[in-house]
Amino acid sequence: MQSELLYLTLVTAITGLMWVPYILDRILVRGLSDAVGYPANPRPQSAWATRLMKAHANAVENLVVFAALVLAAQAAGISGGATATACAVYFWARVVHVLAYTFAIPWVRTLAFAVGFFAQATLAWQLLVNY
Repeated sequence: MQSELLYLTLVTAITGLMWVPYILDRILVRGLSDAVGYPANPRPQSAWATRLMKAHANAVENLVVFAALVLAAQAAGISGGATATACAVYFWARVVHVLAYTFAIPWVRTLAFAVGFFAQATLAWQLLVNY
């Protein structure tokens, strides 16, 4: 497996698992029956869990762009140091982003998001100049 696809798999896996901690928090805060039901006035989740839900939504939104770029590069046969590095940087930027968002570290969160964006831009640039 090329490293670009490996990092796409890793990004997809962590994005797919991000819901687990905030659902566990929901069960702890509300109880199992309210967590799986539709209570009229549900107790609010912990602040960290609310932030993690937002980080998860952001990760899903960005996964669409990242996956499209990686798969387009694969289909076009574009692979090399720049694309592999961009994918690795994107993965680690997303790990830092979800942690910084969950634990309320604002500057780090924004910087991690920007790094991930530039990694995506690098992939797009490689597609445009090499296709």
